[in-house]
Amino acid sequence: MVGGRRFRPGGGFGRQLDEHETRVGVPPPPEPTPSTGGVVDSAVYVRGHRFASPSGLAETYRCLQEQDGAMAWIGLYRPGIDQITSLAREFRLHDLAVEDAINAHQRPKLERYGHTQFVVLRAARYDDLREEVEFSELHLFIGPGFVVTVRHGEAPDLAAVRRRMETDAQMLAQGPEAVLYAILDQVVDGYAPVVAGLENDIDEIETQVFGGDPNASRRIYGLSREVIEFQRAARPLLTMLDALAVDAGSYGTDEELRRYLRDVIDHLTQVVERVDGFRHLLQNILTVNATLVSQQQNEEMRSLTAASYAQNEELKKVSSWAAILFAPTLIGTVYGMNFVHMPELNWRFGYLFALLLMVLVCGTLYLVFKRRGWL
Repeated sequence: MVGGRRFRPGGGFGRQLDEHETRVGVPPPPEPTPSTGGVVDSAVYVRGHRFASPSGLAETYRCLQEQDGAMAWIGLYRPGIDQITSLAREFRLHDLAVEDAINAHQRPKLERYGHTQFVVLRAARYDDLREEVEFSELHLFIGPGFVVTVRHGEAPDLAAVRRRMETDAQMLAQGPEAVLYAILDQVVDGYAPVVAGLENDIDEIETQVFGGDPNASRRIYGLSREVIEFQRAARPLLTMLDALAVDAGSYGTDEELRRYLRDVIDHLTQVVERVDGFRHLLQNILTVNATLVSQQQNEEMRSLTAASYAQNEELKKVSSWAAILFAPTLIGTVYGMNFVHMPELNWRFGYLFALLLMVLVCGTLYLVFKRRGWL
């Protein structure tokens, strides 16, 4: 907060330039498209006003040396090793910081090398179309009279930060620390849409879980990964900002900048707390989903068991009647052979005996199956 107002997207730090105030030098050039990497924008500021817009690093160095009290703000997008090496040689950057900037994939941190600070930030952006969180890395070299930003992704929008800073010469005149705090604010402000997007995704997942969607588990897992990655981006930044706020008094940082930094910390604390809550909520949702899936599987198993039992009962009945009907068939087949020398073939009561035998065998089988519950 500076001059009673927060540096918010679309706004400025404090007072705006009066109509009678003019900028020093030429206006900034059109913002180039950083599709091929390299220098996106390079400017030299004198007393908070853009003095020059050099076309290359060598011209920026020369202009910075010629102007007393000037500050260079160099913005790079996925630069080559030659450009990083040139900056390291000109501003005497530490080898370890240069190596981290080249390799990227660093955790958020703040390291001091003498009068130079090396800052690593993890910006986040929510993609509404894919419903995914995209993370990108931003490196900053802050030193006396220079700010170098190295982006390894599309976020954050540093061109917007530069435009807002250039509308408040008084704040920009405070030097590299003001630029650092403005960039920190932009990164933290970029977390708000991500939090809103994740919250909306969690609401949709809850609907999927209680709606019995079989794809809910996979989406819960994917969202949990995004939340964990978000925690890795935001939580170390909170520790870093707390340390920066403590060191601000020792390094004689302007009081307004210190108030502004504390405001950024407050906003980041809210983000971290929300994200922590998301992680616990997703764990609970995953547990509930596992319980619901288990219950559904148990219901399906009970249904299958009941169907199997009913089928088995029907099979018993069919088998029982088949056995009963097989007995008279067997007897009739034997007595239907019509051999000459057969017992009871010429017996007067043979036919009646065969019928009674069939009835007796069938009745006996029926009673046996009935007693066993098959019929």
